[in-house]
Amino acid sequence: MSTVALIVGTRPECIKLAPLHAALLRSPRLRPLLVSTGQHREMLAQSFASFGLKPDGDLQLMQPGQSLPELTARVITSVGAWLAEVRPAAVIVQGDTTTVLGAALAAFYAGIPVGHVEAGLRTGDLRSPFPEEMNRRLTSPLARWNFCPTEQSRANLLREGMAPSSCYVTGNTVIDALLTTKARLAAAQPDIISLSARLGITATFATAYLARPTARWILVTGHRRESFGPGFEGICQGLRQIVDEHPEVGMIYPVHLNPQVQEPVRRLLGGHPRIALASPAAYEDFVWLMDRASFVLTDSGGIQEEAPALGKPVLVMRENTERPEGIAAGTCELVGTDPRRIATAAARLLVDQAEYLRRSQLRNPYGDGTASQQIREVLERELR
Repeated sequence: MSTVALIVGTRPECIKLAPLHAALLRSPRLRPLLVSTGQHREMLAQSFASFGLKPDGDLQLMQPGQSLPELTARVITSVGAWLAEVRPAAVIVQGDTTTVLGAALAAFYAGIPVGHVEAGLRTGDLRSPFPEEMNRRLTSPLARWNFCPTEQSRANLLREGMAPSSCYVTGNTVIDALLTTKARLAAAQPDIISLSARLGITATFATAYLARPTARWILVTGHRRESFGPGFEGICQGLRQIVDEHPEVGMIYPVHLNPQVQEPVRRLLGGHPRIALASPAAYEDFVWLMDRASFVLTDSGGIQEEAPALGKPVLVMRENTERPEGIAAGTCELVGTDPRRIATAAARLLVDQAEYLRRSQLRNPYGDGTASQQIREVLERELR
């Protein structure tokens, strides 16, 4: 039986590799090993718990105030040492984090083939998102298998000279995770009081918005490094403008733990009675929130894929995106970090009911929930 190491460092990596881990557990020929670098320790631990997972190896690399060069060096050396000891038949990485690039490079040095899940995403701007755009560009030529979410992402790799035989269009595994979690939630609806307590949302807000099916509220996430400083100031001003201009609308913002996110968010949005600044949400709680929100404002990559699968329009608070398929399909709209632009786009969805319905019913271009099974089949053919 061939061993496949799935190496994760952040919450999104765990969410998107959890369904592949489950698919590999069902394989008669492959055995998955889950390895954590601990790049984002607290939020990663929360994600493992959401899927009932426990890492087979924990490299515990996170350090306070870590710089990118320091983290990158620790990932390469620590993953390299683990690979030398275990010698898996293949290494799987997902996305575009420092863990992805460092682990792929360590596997390359060790002569172990690499599979890159969610390969081929590009903005065309090496500084946006930073450092993710460079991470994923450097990972592609290291990979024996590039598992692309769309035909467009495969075309990006072919233009860069990747071998066609190394590029597979599978859809995105995040849709697998989303649909599985939604089905689980439908079978056992969470208690709103308990959910609110977990998220640190007041009973008053929960009663006014979460407990009322007809209440309108917006889900927000924001954490991108390239927006730190003036960009986050603009985002927060735009969010405040939305609730001030629409007095019936509420807003929930699970705030990332990074101090450079916490400070402007709490300074500019804290204390508003219709803005709930929540704790980072466990995955199943976040799926519940996405499914109940009117729409989503985000700078996240994965949410651009997830929310449309639930029929939720997405306003992307970035100047560009590596997921142009959603923009082309109309499920997502780029609104940048300018406050007026953010507020105007949100108002369109809040005021124009026909436009909201049109965008909520568009086809999601990011897969049908079978990506993990497709990846497993490729690995079973290749690892003999």
